[in-house]
Amino acid sequence: MTAQVRLTAWVHGRVQGVGFRWWTRARALELGLVGYAKNQPDGRVLVVAQGPRSACESLLALLRGGGTPGRVDTVVADWAQDTTSVSGFTER
Repeated sequence: MTAQVRLTAWVHGRVQGVGFRWWTRARALELGLVGYAKNQPDGRVLVVAQGPRSACESLLALLRGGGTPGRVDTVVADWAQDTTSVSGFTER
């Protein structure tokens, strides 16, 4: 069985009001990940994704890849062991 991890990514740039959370949800579901994308009061989007490390790394590459809605200036990522039970991928 593949080890499950949790990716926490803070996405900086013009990422609110441009369909970024919807786009992130669609990409995460395509990769078989669970979690959420949530707007933050300071203009960032918080993305929490859980699943196989390779799928989380693919999502992180997409977030950093330049094909997102809006404009991503930087993505700050943190990795952890997947310890919580989450189902689906939601926009919050």
